[in-house]
Amino acid sequence: MEPRWPVVLALMAVCGLYLALPEPLTLGPNWLLLIPVGLLLLPAIVTHRMGMDSVNRVLGLSLSALVTAALAWSMGALIVSLPQHHQSATELLRSAGALWISNILVFATWYWKLDAGGPHARDKRGVHTEGAFLFPQMNLQNAVKPWKPGFVDYLFLAFNTSTAFSPADVAPLSHWAKLLMISQSMLSLGAIVILAGRAVNML
Repeated sequence: MEPRWPVVLALMAVCGLYLALPEPLTLGPNWLLLIPVGLLLLPAIVTHRMGMDSVNRVLGLSLSALVTAALAWSMGALIVSLPQHHQSATELLRSAGALWISNILVFATWYWKLDAGGPHARDKRGVHTEGAFLFPQMNLQNAVKPWKPGFVDYLFLAFNTSTAFSPADVAPLSHWAKLLMISQSMLSLGAIVILAGRAVNML
């Protein structure tokens, strides 16, 4: 069974990065996100251990939707605040960096949760032969042992999407995967080009 602790760490890291943002860029106090995340994360862990897969999936998707909404709100608030010059160059760089890393972690979680029915479905099948993404390992006919993607594989995909604005060795196959990657690239573009570029000009 695939371990869930990398995803828990990723979500905790997103919350930590959210705390590093100035409060004008967050929806309410920057610590406020910790409360609903904790209220969803704890029962998600419990339902996973109890084998309540359907409930666990709903909680996991709700958790991902929550942090995605917080990320989108902060990115929009930062872009809107640019003409007002309310933040120093250092603050802009710090905020852009935090949002860029959060973008990677949040979308890696989405890919991990949705691909091939999610982690529960992948665990049941054991061998990963089809899904929304075409991994290079899926083309290896003489694999020594059955292979299935883990969170690191989706983290690598999300990192490449945020840096190169395109997949590296993993090809999206489904419409939802392509739309998610477009959304991630747009958020990353805002953080890297618009925000970081403006901050460098202010230095």
